[in-house]
Amino acid sequence: MTQRLKSERGRVQAGPLRARVVLAYQPRLMLRHRLAAALGRPDPLLAIWLIVLAFFLLGLIRLGIPSRPMFDEIHYLPAARRLIDLTRRLNPEHPLLGKEFIALGMKLVGDTPFGWRLPNLVAGTLGLFGATRAVWWASRSRVTTLLFGVFLATNFQWFILSRIAMLDMAMLSMMALAFWQWSLAWARCRRWHLLLAGVFMGLSLGGKWNVIPLMVTPGLLFAWDRARAVGLVHHTPGRKVTGATLAEWLFGTRYAPVRGVSLIEAVVWLGLVPVLTYFATFAPAFFYQVQPMTLRGLIPWQTYMLHLQDSVVKPHRYMSRWWQWMFNLRPIWFLYAPVDGAQRGILMVGHPFTMLAGLPALLLCAWEGWRGDGARPRLKQGVALLYVLSLVFWAINGKPVQFYYHYALAAVFVMAALALVLGEWWEQGLRWPLRASLALTLAIFVGFYPIISAAPLPTMKAAYRTWMWLHSWQ
Repeated sequence: MTQRLKSERGRVQAGPLRARVVLAYQPRLMLRHRLAAALGRPDPLLAIWLIVLAFFLLGLIRLGIPSRPMFDEIHYLPAARRLIDLTRRLNPEHPLLGKEFIALGMKLVGDTPFGWRLPNLVAGTLGLFGATRAVWWASRSRVTTLLFGVFLATNFQWFILSRIAMLDMAMLSMMALAFWQWSLAWARCRRWHLLLAGVFMGLSLGGKWNVIPLMVTPGLLFAWDRARAVGLVHHTPGRKVTGATLAEWLFGTRYAPVRGVSLIEAVVWLGLVPVLTYFATFAPAFFYQVQPMTLRGLIPWQTYMLHLQDSVVKPHRYMSRWWQWMFNLRPIWFLYAPVDGAQRGILMVGHPFTMLAGLPALLLCAWEGWRGDGARPRLKQGVALLYVLSLVFWAINGKPVQFYYHYALAAVFVMAALALVLGEWWEQGLRWPLRASLALTLAIFVGFYPIISAAPLPTMKAAYRTWMWLHSWQ
């Protein structure tokens, strides 16, 4: 009895001390609990932010190296300076948005290598976020979304183009944001997402023209889904298509894919808004001191730009064709020289694993999309179709001089197909392919990081022996 009383007295005396300890650690415990709860939600928003933040911080390392222009920066930096001064046209064969991004960096940060390249790193980071969110809203698969985010961040092309003052990331990032808003419009049925999708598509076109085949996709898919919903296609046998059916297709608002929005209204958001936004990117050209742009000359100028692009016929050492891009056969040395106190290099090459593993994944997506029915097969079919549309622009393009970085848009859908296939296998219980693919992807990225980030390298011959896996890479 005496022993029991002593034990009870000890617990009573220890109670306040234990309470103080618990209170002292309560904020930390609450933070850990909230972090674990956020990471465990079906929507992997916090995990996406962590991937995006890691990408941005990694991109900041040696962003100002080399301290001199590299590759096509020699064309776009003078053009950006002309935009700041508003003197006269320079590099007129391309739209202005990418050069406006570079000029903005020069104005805000300074006309330095860091200032030249920072806008594209910001754009690439935002584009990575937008593309990953688009995959989430389209698939609603946590594992697929996170896997896609890792694959895109480490596929080399997205990383390298986010760290150089060229025009491609302006196009890529804006299209990624457009697809994010497009998928949100389908998921939430809100017209302002359609409006934003149209704005971002127009901005993407203001970066480069090779997004044109993809720009028509949202509008055509809207029209097709609305036609299916009203019975204009796949209608009941024997049922006649009447004028009322056509009217419902054009003006009805009670049907998929975005209820509350008619097809006619969708044409405005997904057709007219992108065109107006694209033309708005030429606004600075109206204030040039020499040969300013005019409203009457805006349309003819587009024809002149096309003529200038097709007139580049001089062969280049690193020029390649679309079928070589698919198999990662002909990369480009953006930099390989002694600079800033060391031998350095930036090799515009695709990830040796994900770029190739994504090709059979694309074929599987196309096959399952063709045979299946439902949201997931349609998504797979759409990814395969978007890949073809991204590549066909260059396959039929009359521009004779093409380069591997033109594959960057198509490569986004290669990463999406690979993530879809591995994510679905994971959800079905087959998990070793995803684990092995993720480990191999990260290991190769770490191994190639020096040659894609301008890190100090060994001697020229030693670097070639380490990273030049194929003779065509040299």
